[in-house]
Amino acid sequence: MAERRAFAQKISRTVAAEVRKQISGQYSGSPQLLKNLNIVGNISHHTTVPLTEAVDPVDLEDYLLTHPLAVDSGPLRDLVEFPPDDIEVVYSPRDCRTLVSAVPEESEMDPHVRDCIRSYTEDWAIVIRKFEIEIEPIFASLALYDVKEKKKISENFYFDLNSEQMKGLLRPHVPPAAITTLARSAIFSITYPSQDVFLVIKLEKVLQQGDIGECAEPYMIFKEADATKNKEKLEKLKSQADQFCQRLGKYRMPFAWTAIHLMNIVSSAGSLERDSTEVEISTGERKGSWSERRNSSIVGRRSLERTTSGDDACNLTSFRPATLTVTNFFKQEGDRLSDEDLYKFLADMRRPSSVLRRLRPITAQLKIDISPAPENPLYCLTPELLQVKPYPDSRVRPTREILEFPARDVYVPNTTYRNLLYIYPQSLNFANRQGSARNITVKVQFMYGEDPSNAMPVIFGKSSCSEFSKEAYTAVVYHNRSPDFHEEIKVKLPATLTDHHHLLFTFYHVSCQQKQNTPLETPVGYTWIPMLQNGRLKTGQFCLPVSLEKPPQAYSVLSPEVPLPGMKWVDNHKGVFNVEVVAVSSIHTQDPYLDKFFALVNALDEHMFPVRIGDMRIMENNLENELKSSISALNSSQLEPVVRFLHLLLDKLILLVVRPPVIAGQIVNLGQASFEAMASIINRLHKNLEGNHDQHGRNCLLASYIYYVFRLPNTYPNSPSPGPGGLGGSVHYATMARSAVRPASLNLNRSRSLSNSNPDISGTPTSPDDEVRSIISSKAMDRSCNRMSSHTETSSFLQTLTGRLPTKKLFHEELALQWVVCSGSVRESALQQAWFFFELMVKSMVHHLYFNDKLDAPRKTRFPERFMDDIAALVSTIASDIVSRFQKDTEMVERLNTSLAFFLNDLLSVMDRGFVFSLIKTCYKQVSSKLYSLPSPSVLVSLRLDFLRIICSHEHYVTLNLPCSLLTPPASPSPSVSSATSQSSGFSTNVQDQKIANMFELSVPFRQQHYLAGLVLTELAVILDPDAEGLFGLHKKVINMVHNLLSSHDSDPRYSDPQTKARVAMLYLPLIGIVMETVPQLYDFTETHNQRGRPICIATDDYESESGSMISQTVAMAIAGTSVPQLTRPGSFLLTSTSGRQHTTFSAESSRSLLICLLWVLKNADETVLQKWFTDLSVLQLNRLLDLLYLCVSCFEYKGKKVFERMNSLTFKKSKDMRAKLEEAILGSIGARQEMVRRSRGQLERSPSGSAFGSQENLRWRKDMTHWRQNTEKLDKSRAEIEHEALIDGNLATEANLIILDTLEIVVQTVSVTESKESILGGVLKVLLHSMACNQSAVYLQHCFATQRALVSKFPELLFEEETEQCADLCLRLLRHCSSSISTIRSHASASLYLLMRQNFEIGNNFARVKMQVTMSLSSLVGTSQNFNEEFLRRSLKTILTYAEEDLELRETTFPDQVQDLVFNLHMILSDTVKMKEHQEDPEMLIDLMYRIAKGYQTSPDLRLTWLQNMAGKHSERSNHAEAAQCLVHSAALVAEYLSMLEDRKYLPVGCVTFQNISSNVLEESAVSDDVVSPDEEGICSGKYFTESGLVGLLEQAAASFSMAGMYEAVNEVYKVLIPIHEANRDAKKLSTIHGKLQEAFSKIVHQDGKRMFGTYFRVGFYGTKFGDLDEQEFVYKEPAITKLAEISHRLEGFYGERFGEDVVEVIKDSNPVDKCKLDPNKAYIQITYVEPYFDTYEMKDRITYFDKNYNLRRFMYCTPFTLDGRAHGELHEQFKRKTILTTSHAFPYIKTRVNVTHKEEIILTPIEVAIEDMQKKTQELAFATHQDPADPKMLQMVLQGSVGTTVNQGPLEVAQVFLSEIPSDPKLFRHHNKLRLCFKDFTKRCEDALRKNKSLIGPDQKEYQRELERNYHRLKEALQPLINRKIPQLYKAVLPVTCHRYACFFLLFCIFRKMKST
Repeated sequence: MAERRAFAQKISRTVAAEVRKQISGQYSGSPQLLKNLNIVGNISHHTTVPLTEAVDPVDLEDYLLTHPLAVDSGPLRDLVEFPPDDIEVVYSPRDCRTLVSAVPEESEMDPHVRDCIRSYTEDWAIVIRKFEIEIEPIFASLALYDVKEKKKISENFYFDLNSEQMKGLLRPHVPPAAITTLARSAIFSITYPSQDVFLVIKLEKVLQQGDIGECAEPYMIFKEADATKNKEKLEKLKSQADQFCQRLGKYRMPFAWTAIHLMNIVSSAGSLERDSTEVEISTGERKGSWSERRNSSIVGRRSLERTTSGDDACNLTSFRPATLTVTNFFKQEGDRLSDEDLYKFLADMRRPSSVLRRLRPITAQLKIDISPAPENPLYCLTPELLQVKPYPDSRVRPTREILEFPARDVYVPNTTYRNLLYIYPQSLNFANRQGSARNITVKVQFMYGEDPSNAMPVIFGKSSCSEFSKEAYTAVVYHNRSPDFHEEIKVKLPATLTDHHHLLFTFYHVSCQQKQNTPLETPVGYTWIPMLQNGRLKTGQFCLPVSLEKPPQAYSVLSPEVPLPGMKWVDNHKGVFNVEVVAVSSIHTQDPYLDKFFALVNALDEHMFPVRIGDMRIMENNLENELKSSISALNSSQLEPVVRFLHLLLDKLILLVVRPPVIAGQIVNLGQASFEAMASIINRLHKNLEGNHDQHGRNCLLASYIYYVFRLPNTYPNSPSPGPGGLGGSVHYATMARSAVRPASLNLNRSRSLSNSNPDISGTPTSPDDEVRSIISSKAMDRSCNRMSSHTETSSFLQTLTGRLPTKKLFHEELALQWVVCSGSVRESALQQAWFFFELMVKSMVHHLYFNDKLDAPRKTRFPERFMDDIAALVSTIASDIVSRFQKDTEMVERLNTSLAFFLNDLLSVMDRGFVFSLIKTCYKQVSSKLYSLPSPSVLVSLRLDFLRIICSHEHYVTLNLPCSLLTPPASPSPSVSSATSQSSGFSTNVQDQKIANMFELSVPFRQQHYLAGLVLTELAVILDPDAEGLFGLHKKVINMVHNLLSSHDSDPRYSDPQTKARVAMLYLPLIGIVMETVPQLYDFTETHNQRGRPICIATDDYESESGSMISQTVAMAIAGTSVPQLTRPGSFLLTSTSGRQHTTFSAESSRSLLICLLWVLKNADETVLQKWFTDLSVLQLNRLLDLLYLCVSCFEYKGKKVFERMNSLTFKKSKDMRAKLEEAILGSIGARQEMVRRSRGQLERSPSGSAFGSQENLRWRKDMTHWRQNTEKLDKSRAEIEHEALIDGNLATEANLIILDTLEIVVQTVSVTESKESILGGVLKVLLHSMACNQSAVYLQHCFATQRALVSKFPELLFEEETEQCADLCLRLLRHCSSSISTIRSHASASLYLLMRQNFEIGNNFARVKMQVTMSLSSLVGTSQNFNEEFLRRSLKTILTYAEEDLELRETTFPDQVQDLVFNLHMILSDTVKMKEHQEDPEMLIDLMYRIAKGYQTSPDLRLTWLQNMAGKHSERSNHAEAAQCLVHSAALVAEYLSMLEDRKYLPVGCVTFQNISSNVLEESAVSDDVVSPDEEGICSGKYFTESGLVGLLEQAAASFSMAGMYEAVNEVYKVLIPIHEANRDAKKLSTIHGKLQEAFSKIVHQDGKRMFGTYFRVGFYGTKFGDLDEQEFVYKEPAITKLAEISHRLEGFYGERFGEDVVEVIKDSNPVDKCKLDPNKAYIQITYVEPYFDTYEMKDRITYFDKNYNLRRFMYCTPFTLDGRAHGELHEQFKRKTILTTSHAFPYIKTRVNVTHKEEIILTPIEVAIEDMQKKTQELAFATHQDPADPKMLQMVLQGSVGTTVNQGPLEVAQVFLSEIPSDPKLFRHHNKLRLCFKDFTKRCEDALRKNKSLIGPDQKEYQRELERNYHRLKEALQPLINRKIPQLYKAVLPVTCHRYACFFLLFCIFRKMKST
């Protein structure tokens, strides 16, 4: 023993060396944490301990002694120490189901019986019946059979439905009936329901002469309908029955049977939608006819811990009650009575062609109600006939509980006394017996001696008889020498059996006929079964010989198989009687190994030697070996009896540990053997009963054993056991219950300490907590009243009495020791089920403290040091097991880790808490040392998290963290300065500052003093550290741990007092710093609109200086240009970490949980402490905190009910909501502030070029942004649930924002006195503005506006000088709230806006800035906000006006007038923009209105730019890239115009003029009018675009848009403006990019030659008053390329049809001039005509390329054919044509897609002119086809065919014949005639060229075709020849005489030339 002890101590001292300290020292946490950690090292005597190592814990008990709290009572007092009633031992009376407990009646009992008293809990099915055959008494029995298992699965239920008259026939033979035998309803349990269960009903009648067939005949032939006919026969039968009853009334004969397929009934009943169902079952028709009836009651239920599997699983818990009417029975065949025959019949019944159907049935009627059993049935009797509570009246007919014989083993420990025996006589073979023995019955008796009077009245009666009888008879099969039997005889076994107890069987021949001198019964044989064999109950299958004569003396101790001398036996002593004996007992284990173990232990207890076990006699000197071997042999016993006797078995093993027996004077230490046996038993249970585990993998049987049954055994055997009642009648169980005031919130993981199956309660409680409450609520007795204090007897007396010395071992000490010293497979077994030993140990410790009055003793003195050493050693070795085996045995290690954590958690309630902390540190140290060597540590860290989470679920977790201690270094040998000042409550200087820092950092003092909280926060910091390798998967887990802890504190009533809550929050102050460190990793809730979150990694070089921009450069510049980031507050939440590592973003869920934790701490922490800490923070850190708050605002924004409804079903989720899209469209890119708004909405695209707008990656409504999303949550929540969720969400949003507001107030108070307040206040303002932009409650907004007003009035210069962009933002937010539907919000917003103007005015006597911003904001707002309400905004404006009028101070200034001007202006904008909202769906009208508004801002460059940008956005959305580009060019021109006024730089554009080549329209941006504002005026041109880089950005975007539109020539023109700027800046990189893009553009021009298509143009005219402004307006519409007339017609007709009604809108089909007078005034007419660009001849010189002909277009043409008589078409000579030429106000492409027609001219062509045009066109086609390169033969042939083909000769020829056959009489037509003639001449020439070309192209197969074409051509030429050659003489008058030849002409010209030269 001493060696073991030394070994245990050695283990506890051996700890892992502190490995690789230098590595751990290099922990690179936050610079802030490191800075403060170093300070700690300087001040106190502690060295720095890295976060990855655990610090030395505080000695909690000492600390509490040395730091008493000044407060005596109140909530703070409870924080300091556990409550006095923290641990109680409560005795809970065991629930007993029956009125009296089931106990044996004998007073004398052997020790084993005394130890066995337990109970079953089961499922039931109730049966009630009615029966109607009234000739003679009929007796029925009912039982359940499982055909598949071939097993009877219940005992018989006997009943009869005989009338009193019928019972009267039997009076002489039957004693008066006991009430218990009159039951007509029964409750059946089915543990394993299956489809194979049948309810079998057997009928018997009184024995009569004749075989079964004869006796049954009358029942088969009589029918009710023939009642009168058969009256006489019936009377005769009744009188016969009367005679037989008188004579043979005590004998029965088999009669009939039937079976019901139970599961058919249950499942059909279950499927019907009725309250109850009625089934009629007949043998011929197995299908039932259903009818309604309401008197049902069967019950089917399974106990909760039993499960079924496979197809057999059937639900018996909830089927509808059914009533069965059984109408047909089968006659019982006399030779087919055995169970084997029955199983064949039942199997046959399930077949469709059942043999049974062919049998003649016995007509009868039996009604049975079947229903699920009620929870607590009234008047119920157990199988032992005990009354079950409630049993109000003993005179009422009872319901019987029928004992189940489960089809398979059921593993439930015995918890009630039960001792029953069932005897089943099966068959008898008297074929070879001499003499008359034919009508045979067997009489069965249970004898306690050999005298006939020794029969015991222990046989249960059947129906309508006495409760118990001394004998039972089997039914008689008439005239059968070898009958089968089907009886079940049930016996109540005496508790203690002797060798003389036996079953006696006597065989009789019954004489059915009444003969003279013939006795009624003649004995024909005897046999018996002794009940004990070698001390064990004898059960099983027997084949017994039958003796012909009475057995001799002392027969009972022998078996009938023994040949007794002089006895005669039937058939030469062969076995002729088959019988089965079955025991159902909680006394007899029926397992040899268990029997032997219990016998030996009881022998030790009673000290009776020698012990007889079987045929062995064990002497005392051999007892030790036998005992040890029997303990180790327990492994060999069957599992089912082990489970049934589990409680007794474990009790005995524990007793052997605690009370080592004294054998032959020597103490025998059986601790090790018992420990091994326990380990192997519990492992066996765990492995074999897997379905029976709770959530922590604990076997429920073992858990309930510990919880209810286990108690410390009394070490003095015969003195009463601790607690009332002693062990002998252990009616009470000691349970360890927690304090009753335990908050519900703490049930994080506590359910493990409770049992899932209370063995005393029939139904399983709904939850473990209910169970605890039921135990706690029963009166807790006073602790002191039931302590054990009876150690009176002397040891010598005890020794002689018991053979055991009073060696008092404590179970927990022994258990710890055995566990520490065990090894090998035993240790493995113990580790596998460590939880069991841990919980056993804890309960033992509590009992020990309780019985020794130590529960109130100081914790340090409660347990001896050696026990604590053992515990330390145990914990250390188990921790090292976890660390070394976690990769191999994952599942086992998880269980072990959990068990260890729960053990330490429990120890915190009973042991020295400082010691337990040291155990926790031991575990931590083991893990830390292993972590350094692991490549991926996440599994081990995850285990450590589970470990910590469980320990922290302690109900006094807060108290354990010493929340009231001021952070001083823990008590040290020499008092230090800091410990001296620790008592003072005031804040001291240097030490004080350090204290504050310590409170907010994970400093060593913090981690020591607040030990568990320190561990939790350290885990959080280490896991969330971006540099932590491989811990990403644990983020959610560690955050949830903190979140759950805070949730539990928040709902804990103990901490509801604010002062107390502040103390609790103090334990979590470092959380703020930790979360600040994680900012770059948090999910970016500000980007939720675009569903992309932040990029995984961000550039890090922007975050160098404290004021450096915290967003990446490309993003910071909304415009491409400068590479220097602007030093402004970040808009997006894009912080980067100081290290250049990539890090992963947390999930939204984890981030949200973490932020909730942060807000909880900020809300509950002490304000003064926070303020002091904020003072210490650097600007960078404070800004980081503000960014965190900014993120919180987005995270907790209220989503609204609609979101919950949308989430509730499968929805098409658009990633950007409409509001965000419109806001972006209207805001466009007006400068940094809009950029910030966009960023805050998360819409600033991160495109590589840095352009925020218009680049290819930045298409507005991207298709890939929308996706179908299957919701993972439970679908279809009820309306109420959605309402509730929305309510919670709203409350959380308000609470979160109010906390943020409070924190902002603290920040403002903190920094208002510091020098660097500007940058911080800007950040505060940013958060405030962001919160105003989100959905907020009215409650929050009122506070928010108040804060905002205070901030502005306190620091006006902040808004008007530094954060000018935020001023713009503020105006937007305030205006938005001015249009709120809630009046309080409107009044607050109006007040804020008015004060803003006033303050701006007071600074400089005008408020141009606010005026400008408000105007711009309104422009943005009206177009963006979906729920914008014009009426409410007008009211707010009126309020502002009223304020100005009533402001006495400023009445004399210009302020009221300026306000009035502003309000008037805003009203105007409202009207325009509201109109714009009406036309959201009409893109052309919308753009027109935006255009009109932009035009209205001609004098206000910022606003005009805004609207141009908005238009660009709208065009981009609709893929009108050319128009978007034009908007951007106009924007650039506008900027250039104002830049040239501001600064004279040669390389910059001069103004609009420079942009003329890009578009002629651009000149309208000229700033030449008188009212143009000066760009240097305050508030004007202040946006970012009015800079050189802004201009560059706009032009780059324009180039990109032109490129997308395919207008590459324009790209070149744009770059012509850009190149000089970059050249001046010597920006080679940009120039290189530009030239690259130019090369790309020109390449595309070359490659896409002939493939580019720009626009298609249509003239659209609107007619009708319905169109309003559009009436009689004509436009040219530019549509996408290849748009057909039908398409635009359909679009416009559809759009306006939807708007005005389909029957109202009409499209005018022709293009003739419209006469308004002829139109219906109630209709709307649209005229649409295709138009083509029109160029004069001189223009065509410059318009060479396709681009030239499609760019800068202002004139368009369309043609209309007509005749003079009004028809459109006529003969050639009467066909006129009208050409209409339209001129538009601006050239296409323009900044809109439809432009007004400003001028219209018409040209009329005469018929001959029409002919000339047609012929010219034909000739051109021929020329084109001929000279096409490469040649296109098909095209050529097609054109040729149309020109010379036979079919169309009419065409050209007819034209010639009509117009050229005669010279016109009108000289005006001479020229036209001649022109047409020349056209034909050219035409024939072209035809000839084309034929020649075709000839060269065709193959041999087309030769004939060519010849045909040539023939046609010649014919045409011949016909045309005379017409072509006929010239008009008047046109050809000679200039010179005809004789003059060409030399003369030449000479004349030469002379003229000479003369000119000389002059």
